[in-house]
Amino acid sequence: MISEKQQKAIDTFVKIFKGSYQAVSNNQYKIFDSKKTLIAYAIVEISHNLMYKAYPLIINAHTLSGLVKKRLSPVVIWCCDDGIIYGKITQMYGQIKWGKDIPHSINTDLMCYYEKQKAFKYIKFL
Repeated sequence: MISEKQQKAIDTFVKIFKGSYQAVSNNQYKIFDSKKTLIAYAIVEISHNLMYKAYPLIINAHTLSGLVKKRLSPVVIWCCDDGIIYGKITQMYGQIKWGKDIPHSINTDLMCYYEKQKAFKYIKFL
């Protein structure tokens, strides 16, 4: 089931190029261009911050690996309270370390951390 926040994020993203999407799983999507051609796969990650306070952006390494295996322009979209931050994985750089995706969680996993960089693009919600 897609959350309201994920829905807003993916709708905002595909509006950029008048595209569309199809949900593959809870947070993974097939991305189509305006001619309905499959052009990418994307994951929507939720950040409970404003865009300027969202760094480092965090995503589970296992989740990211699954997206990369699709091999077709993998994109990560972080949905913040005031807009989206997105980038192509092939253009991003970051750190992988043991950590938590939710600050107060007791569960830890291998996580990817991304600081602010030129590969990221930003769209504010209207």
